[in-house]
Amino acid sequence: MPKTFHRTDRVSAQIRRDLGTLVHAAVREHGLPSVSVSDVEVTRDMAHAKVFVTALMPERSLEAVKGLRELAGELRMGLARAMKLRHVPELHFHYDDSVDRGERIDNLLRDLPDVQAAQSDAGDEEGRKA
Repeated sequence: MPKTFHRTDRVSAQIRRDLGTLVHAAVREHGLPSVSVSDVEVTRDMAHAKVFVTALMPERSLEAVKGLRELAGELRMGLARAMKLRHVPELHFHYDDSVDRGERIDNLLRDLPDVQAAQSDAGDEEGRKA
């Protein structure tokens, strides 16, 4: 069964590509913490776009998202110049913490064999004492 490609999906992908370039330039120009556009979700009527960004330094993510929200109008104008759309959606920036959660889970899983080994060593010690 062939996969259908909706117009909103194509527009989301194009916005993600073009906005990635614009955000990168805005970050350098305005001295914001380094961020990248990870995903864009456009509403069905294409009036609004949720833009998810990830930060290189998660501790400064709030500062980065706040700065991008202040620059949303300017970024929207740049997007209008880059894309050929009758109506460019309003941009709503959100921090994407999935990368941070993935790293935390990865670290927990990496530490798991150490915890299991320590527990088995402690069990062996108790078995010898009994």
